[in-house]
Amino acid sequence: MIEEPSARVAPESDIDYRLLIPFLAHVMLIQTLILIVRITTSYRAIELALPVVWLGIIATGFAIIPVFTALRVGRWIDRGNDARAAWLGSALVFAACIGFWAWPSSAMHLLGFSVLLGFGHMFCMAGHQMLAVRSGGERSRETALGYYMVAASIGQGLGPFVVGWLGGSAALPPTRLLFAIGLAAAAASVIVALLIRPAALKARRHDPGDFVPIGKLLTLRGFAAVMLSSVVTVTSLDLLVIYLPALGAERHIGSDHIGLLLTVRSLASLVSRVFYARLIFAIGRAPLTLISMLGSAAGFLVLALPLSLPTMYAILIWLGFAMGIASTLTLSGVMHLAPPEVCGTALTLRMTGNRVGQIVFPALAGVLAAATGVAGILLALGLGLAASGIAVAMTQPPS
Repeated sequence: MIEEPSARVAPESDIDYRLLIPFLAHVMLIQTLILIVRITTSYRAIELALPVVWLGIIATGFAIIPVFTALRVGRWIDRGNDARAAWLGSALVFAACIGFWAWPSSAMHLLGFSVLLGFGHMFCMAGHQMLAVRSGGERSRETALGYYMVAASIGQGLGPFVVGWLGGSAALPPTRLLFAIGLAAAAASVIVALLIRPAALKARRHDPGDFVPIGKLLTLRGFAAVMLSSVVTVTSLDLLVIYLPALGAERHIGSDHIGLLLTVRSLASLVSRVFYARLIFAIGRAPLTLISMLGSAAGFLVLALPLSLPTMYAILIWLGFAMGIASTLTLSGVMHLAPPEVCGTALTLRMTGNRVGQIVFPALAGVLAAATGVAGILLALGLGLAASGIAVAMTQPPS
């Protein structure tokens, strides 16, 4: 278990900036291109006149392989392969982006390349999380984690901004051009990944991670609740990206505003993550978790109402700020609760749970959207966030 600094006392820095800088640059590139490609995929599905249920099916494809492979990747990363995971993930993402650019011609093409994109993204995310741990050292882990999440927010803001800027007021943006931009960003990510310094490989016979059962992690006090909270939070963010274009189509909102709505949400998340370390030292983990999760729930519940466009911008800012804190807490909560020698395994267990959620919830969301429209999905997500936030606050061990 990682010892958490006491509230109101920030630790002295021991950050490895030679590792941190290329790592953060890679995070921004990957997050930017993933958002560009995934939003563009939704618009491409609309261009192809696919039924709305296909948005859920394609989203499910993004998460399918990581469900079966993430834990093995975590064991591999625990032996010092965090940078190599980023290398391999970048190569797979690049291959998927070639496919999206060259052959976005049918539902099956979009589904197949989404599967490959999700597989590559799993390696990148697993590597990134452990690189955040390694670059921060013992005293500055929360600070390095905050930097990591800020970089992710920048990428998550740039992606929708590019889509909205190129789309303008048209209902559908230029998908071919956007896929080309995603491909260029993927090529750059491969180059930057190679600048990330690998850790020393650990000898297999001394690898304690191989002997810590998953069941033991799940029985740690508060761990299962944090896992559930992570699944709900990550899936909620994922479905917001997927279904906000569909909500825009229902409410006759142009793609430029949809892109800007997602951008302001990401910028608000960025701002919240800048202050994340200070907030957790000042307020404490459990109270901050409850506040951020309930705030996120309120944002989704209000967004389901028929709102004016200015009000939607205000709600997305609120939602971004609250979910920026909540999503960071679900990640740091796993790091806080797990033994250090199996941190990579614990983080990929979290990722496995997230991917299960990204399979189950989009499929259910597709059915729900067909019956109730996008508003029904937003209501369900709001209720889920509220329930999981309360569960975490009730089970969190004392710091």
